[in-house]
Amino acid sequence: MSQARLIDGTSVARRIVEDTAKRAADLTERTGTAPCLATVLVGEDPASVTYVRMKRNRCRKAGIESRQVELPATTTEELVGALRALSDDPGVHGILLQHPIGEHIDERAAFEAIAPEKDVDGVTFASFATMSFGLPGFVSCTPGGIMRLLDEYGVDPSGKRAVVVGRSAILGKPAGMLLLARDATVTYCHSRTRDLSSVVREADIVVAAVGRPRLVRGEDIKPGAVVIDAGYNPGNVGDVDFDSAVERAGLITPVPGGVGPMTIATLLEQTVDAAARQLGV
Repeated sequence: MSQARLIDGTSVARRIVEDTAKRAADLTERTGTAPCLATVLVGEDPASVTYVRMKRNRCRKAGIESRQVELPATTTEELVGALRALSDDPGVHGILLQHPIGEHIDERAAFEAIAPEKDVDGVTFASFATMSFGLPGFVSCTPGGIMRLLDEYGVDPSGKRAVVVGRSAILGKPAGMLLLARDATVTYCHSRTRDLSSVVREADIVVAAVGRPRLVRGEDIKPGAVVIDAGYNPGNVGDVDFDSAVERAGLITPVPGGVGPMTIATLLEQTVDAAARQLGV
């Protein structure tokens, strides 16, 4: 059996960002206002600091203003207040709360302080509802990026069996909802799923999003299946054992260079969408 074809998220994301930059420039010229993304960083987690710096650089390349709010030590009340202030600020069009924010903070209360029209990361109840019902709104960025990759590579989920390994509120659950909205038959798996391998073997589309390195092995993959590895673990290792899975899959995302670049591209695209709506264009 020949090896799987690689899904090149880097090149797809580059095209999306280039198109987003053109739209941002047009919006700025027409309204005199550049799209603005506010990123809220809680604490000093080294990975988060790096991610925020990267996102700020990507914003600049896409013609999007980046406003960074740093809260080195905070409470739920202080964070909610900062997010509400940004929600009320007409100069801010999109808001991103960088993870992690610390176990001492009520994450859901923080998310719900973000105005739905500025929820470009797709984390509020309002965004979950629109994703669930297939209505216009903002999608969670990584699941949205996954769906874009499927479209780019001609994968129609309709009628296919999709298995999502992971049930987080910002990745696993919305990924399943978006696949369901596209008429896939969706099964969620998680840490308490019995005989995970047997469930995964039935999948035409596998989305690995559980945060456990190399959990999904090549022997678990149905020959010719589409494998989307949304995991990222230390050492540039995904949730799929790539070397064995590439021998059985039909299409597969590498780590890095697969899903990761699509997350930021989707965030930037949705920021320009939000700005356009708020500016009446």
